[in-house]
Amino acid sequence: MASPATTQTVRPLDTLRFDTSGPPQIARVVADHLRLLGARTDRPVPDGHGDAPAAGTTLTGGGFEPAHATAGWADPASGLADEATVQAATGMMAVHGRRDGTPRGLAVDYAATATAVLTVQGLLANLVGQARGGAAAAVTTCADRAGLLAVSQYLAAAGADEGEAAEIAAGGPPFTSADGILFELETLDPGAWAAFWKALEAPQDALRTGWRPFQFRYATACAPLPAALHTTARSHGWDRIRRAAAASGAEVCALRSLADRAAEHDGAAPWFLTPMPGGAPGGAPVAGPVGAPVGEPGRRPLAGLTVLEAGRRIQAPLAAHLLGLLGADVIRIEPPGGDPLRGMPPACSGISARWLALNRGKRAVEIDIKAEADRDRLREMAAHADVFLHNWAPGKAAALGLDADDLARVNPTLVHAYTSGWAGRLDDAPMGTDFMVQARTGVGEAARPADEVPAPSLMTLLDVLGGLLGAEAVLAGLLLRERTGRGVRVDSSLLGAADTLTAPALCRAARGEDPRRPAGFRHPLATADGWIAPADADARAAAGHDLRGLPTREALSRLREHGLTAAAVTTELSDLHHDPRFAGSIGRDAHGAPAVPDPWSFV
Repeated sequence: MASPATTQTVRPLDTLRFDTSGPPQIARVVADHLRLLGARTDRPVPDGHGDAPAAGTTLTGGGFEPAHATAGWADPASGLADEATVQAATGMMAVHGRRDGTPRGLAVDYAATATAVLTVQGLLANLVGQARGGAAAAVTTCADRAGLLAVSQYLAAAGADEGEAAEIAAGGPPFTSADGILFELETLDPGAWAAFWKALEAPQDALRTGWRPFQFRYATACAPLPAALHTTARSHGWDRIRRAAAASGAEVCALRSLADRAAEHDGAAPWFLTPMPGGAPGGAPVAGPVGAPVGEPGRRPLAGLTVLEAGRRIQAPLAAHLLGLLGADVIRIEPPGGDPLRGMPPACSGISARWLALNRGKRAVEIDIKAEADRDRLREMAAHADVFLHNWAPGKAAALGLDADDLARVNPTLVHAYTSGWAGRLDDAPMGTDFMVQARTGVGEAARPADEVPAPSLMTLLDVLGGLLGAEAVLAGLLLRERTGRGVRVDSSLLGAADTLTAPALCRAARGEDPRRPAGFRHPLATADGWIAPADADARAAAGHDLRGLPTREALSRLREHGLTAAAVTTELSDLHHDPRFAGSIGRDAHGAPAVPDPWSFV
């Protein structure tokens, strides 16, 4: 192929063009992101809620061979035909519904949005591989694989050698103040938790027994808190609650509406790419890795690249995990003694099943970032790496001398990636954790239809989508680096994930329309032995059938006889191993932990 390098490139897809078609929920996000990355199109992008089975996207120009991606809902044989049926089958409804005690559909198009981001990742990886001497390869992904990836930690825990460390039962935030303010509470410190509730005069037993389910809600997607804590919150006004939080070190955030978020939305991209000064002489492409050529059959597009990941919890580790699945060698930077989350129950072969879902296959190096000698070791590692990825607290990298400018001095072609909570975009932002960002950005309202009280999902929606966007941004940074010879600073955030997920609702709010989905939207229907979820287009007709006395199999048959599409709702994630809709796709890793399939196929 011709060299893709050009000193005129500002965005990674400058001078490229694209065409896309297919399910609008997927194609819209694909098109939005390709435009933000610099590509152009002359054709209209599908709008509304069509029922096209698959999306096809092709990128051309820039000296590259055409890059093609196909994205659909699922294998047609599975019977999964849209967002609702994919959420039902993959276990997303089960996990999201744990707070309520019954399966619930997410009122946002989460699987479609994740599929679109994975599609763009595949296209970018294709171009990065080409720029490094590899051959063009078509990529395929499906929403059912995106859904399995979204629940991969919960699935891993369900298949572990031991039970959960905290009870899985209905319950959880948000809390409600005496003056009717719905709010989220956040703290990672049990002392701050206790001080907050003591300041509000909560019963001692309640604050003591409430900490464990609250602490583990990120892992279990539920928090069966003592009723006394909700009663305590309802007995105090919002001002008193805010004072108690400020005095204790905990944080509270009132749930904002989608209209609030639409009014302040700055229209920013979900990530920012900032080329660093210097780089390879004359803007030449970065030299390829030493060793087997990238174009060797069977090699993945990032083979030979090295990613250093200093991440905890979900967002950064998931981003690095995806880069590893694309072929990169991922080295985790862990504190002395290793990542404490390796021991988080439940375990498989002595290692946290959830940790394995995000970190299997990575190498680990222990670095004490508080020690200057170890920081020098990390700088030396960065000098020979392609990507440095972290999700430290704001300002920590600069304080340690490990920010983008610092590491550019030892490696001017490094892609320095920071996955944060807020990306510095909101002055009054609370702690940048999943549920607080959901509360602040209107996700708590968007995730539930109009007949339900707004509440952030206790499924980690934004951590997972934020990880997907982080990997997408790194791939964009790598492509920009290959085209310019310069290092790139990459910033992504949970705020970007929230705005990407709620974009259709924010558009409705900006037009003065009701941004929420109507009452009853994506409510599964009970059968004699389980639940079924009708496709969105067939939901109203399906609700006219009384299925409660029928076994699930017969209920599905009855709807099919009337030309209606529906899917059985997975209620036990461990059943996914034997579900014929995913036959052979869910395996076990070397530790015996359940492992979901790679989200893309390259051919």
